[in-house]
Amino acid sequence: MRRNNIFKGFLGGLLIAMLTPLNTLILTSCSDEPDSEYFYTFTGEMMSDWLKNRPEEYSEFTEIVERAGLMSLLASYGHYTCFAPSNDAVDKFLRGRGLSSVSQLSDADCDTIARTHLVSYMYTTYDMIGHKLPTVNMMNRYLGTEPGFDNDSNAVIVLEGMAHIKFDLKDDSVENGVMQPIDMVVEKSNSYIADIIRENPKISIFYKALVSTGVINDVMLVEDENYDPKKYEDYYTTTGASESNKKRYEVPDTKKYGYTFFVETDSLLEAKYGIKDIKGLYDKACEIYDKVYPQDISAPGHSFENLTDSVNPLRRFIQYHILNMIAAGPDDLTPLDVPSTVMSEKFTGAISIDETRINPSDWHYTLLPHKMIKVDRITVAKYLGGCKSGDYYINRRYDEKEQFLGQRIDPTDNDGYKHDGINGHYFYVDDIVAFNIDVKERIHNQRIRMDFNTIFPEFITNNLRILGDPRQWDSNEEKYGRNWQFPEGYLDGVKFTNCKFLWVRPRALADIYMWDEFDLYGDYDFSFRLPPVPFDGEWQIRLGFTAQSTRGVAQIYIDDVPQGIPLDMTWDLATDYYIGEDDYITSISTYDGLSDEDKAEYQKELKNLGVYTYPRTIFRNDGNSGNVGWDCVSKICIRRVISQTYLDSTKDHYMRLRVASYGSQGNKNEFALDFLELVPKSVFGTDGEGDIEDDL
Repeated sequence: MRRNNIFKGFLGGLLIAMLTPLNTLILTSCSDEPDSEYFYTFTGEMMSDWLKNRPEEYSEFTEIVERAGLMSLLASYGHYTCFAPSNDAVDKFLRGRGLSSVSQLSDADCDTIARTHLVSYMYTTYDMIGHKLPTVNMMNRYLGTEPGFDNDSNAVIVLEGMAHIKFDLKDDSVENGVMQPIDMVVEKSNSYIADIIRENPKISIFYKALVSTGVINDVMLVEDENYDPKKYEDYYTTTGASESNKKRYEVPDTKKYGYTFFVETDSLLEAKYGIKDIKGLYDKACEIYDKVYPQDISAPGHSFENLTDSVNPLRRFIQYHILNMIAAGPDDLTPLDVPSTVMSEKFTGAISIDETRINPSDWHYTLLPHKMIKVDRITVAKYLGGCKSGDYYINRRYDEKEQFLGQRIDPTDNDGYKHDGINGHYFYVDDIVAFNIDVKERIHNQRIRMDFNTIFPEFITNNLRILGDPRQWDSNEEKYGRNWQFPEGYLDGVKFTNCKFLWVRPRALADIYMWDEFDLYGDYDFSFRLPPVPFDGEWQIRLGFTAQSTRGVAQIYIDDVPQGIPLDMTWDLATDYYIGEDDYITSISTYDGLSDEDKAEYQKELKNLGVYTYPRTIFRNDGNSGNVGWDCVSKICIRRVISQTYLDSTKDHYMRLRVASYGSQGNKNEFALDFLELVPKSVFGTDGEGDIEDDL
């Protein structure tokens, strides 16, 4: 791990881009003649031809690409998107730097500019439905996207809040990709996220608190320079019950670190709370955190003179505003969307989730030890509470029991200030974000469900959960997505021996949450740190997985204490848990037709066996016809109660999995991790009488 200066940060960003397989292709194909294997027989224009054939409009960007040594790449086979700035756009960029011609740029400048405008996948404007492109550019950075209007009032896509895709020239197809002409040069900052925040005078109080509390020293990591993906070979194996062909699992291209900030503007702090300076913010922090940590009020580190102390309220206030992963857009904060261009229209939106019944949400770790933030994208009509559907909120709980709206995340970055640095991103919020007493005791007093791809923050930071095309999961082509294997030490809080730890990318027709899962193969002894709970008490720990005949058996431990008999992943709900085929509900219409009393009795019967069905809100989709299967009536979809135990909210807790199969069972003792639930007694404590746990 390292702490870079700005120059090193620039070189680090360039190195990251060079490490990706596709960009390795770029580097090996930048000679005057690309390798013959990448030649493509065509009758129309390649990207290189498109640029050279329009010198009156694009000669300056053409010169930049040639100086970067990338023209041969654009002359060879591929599936690229090129955001080509016009000559007027380049001239404006040069004037901003005090330059008059491209010849005054360095070769390194040209390389950065060219790679910033090139993406290794094809995107039409129809595909740009989120707040950023789904994949990074050739500088390994996301490009922000949002709908807007050009000077002629045409509806267009705007990149990074400034560069408009030209309406009349958009989506121009060439033999090796899509040309997207733009009216400005896109610039991505190579500064730290803390320096990006410093440059914005609208958030000066937050920045001063970031520095004064010393938290700024905790947000300087960029990448692990000792991580080398070339040390690891690709791994091939079958997955689940599919024996048709082997899938490839690659190690991640990078091991980056990063941070996401939620920031209140100075004007908001003054207008809502009369806060005008850092002392006022400290006083507000005391008001909030003295109720959460009353034992620390008399501690020396609590005072305004000791802002860097770990118990200081202002330090805690700032820490809780920062996630330990990079969300380049609000889309990264909740389950990924399946665009209508990929799947059938019937169930697009958050992957595998019925948005009419439950808001797509994720839980994320903050820099405040043992505290999380919950982010919801609002979709359920009856629980809008005056909020706008599609908006993103922090720590929102609006249901029959609690009505807390939370803090709205502003997804736009077009206010004239940069929001994206080499190691992070920041968002404005419309109210103070805090782990206050209501968040602790009421808002977070609910079932915490986390897909394993959010349990490991490195996943989002390193762009590992890219959706691809779930219909093409049998393909090993990279454009459809990638499967991952994780070296020991890559994921924080994870230790394992004698096994492979793999991630299977989302695939249509999968009976699993978000259609992805993690798998263990081999004679594993595997442990990972559990997500923290918001308060001390009795909690149920549940593991979601699908039973398969090819899977094995594991003994499970919580904090090194064995939890009952080993878990056999070949058992299904209908036969092996002794419910019986006649008693097990296999029809969604039958399930929906049950009375509340019958549902309570059914839930009690399952609970007595230490299992639950999958939630009512998770479905599979074939991706074409729109046919939907509900996982809650699939006998192989199981939530197994691993433990019911007291958890201390101030300590780390671990789950350990140790192989217990006899010999090499099934597919190399395969053990699946789909999602985890931490459930407080206020939710699981029903016994079939009165209120029951919801089936969402």
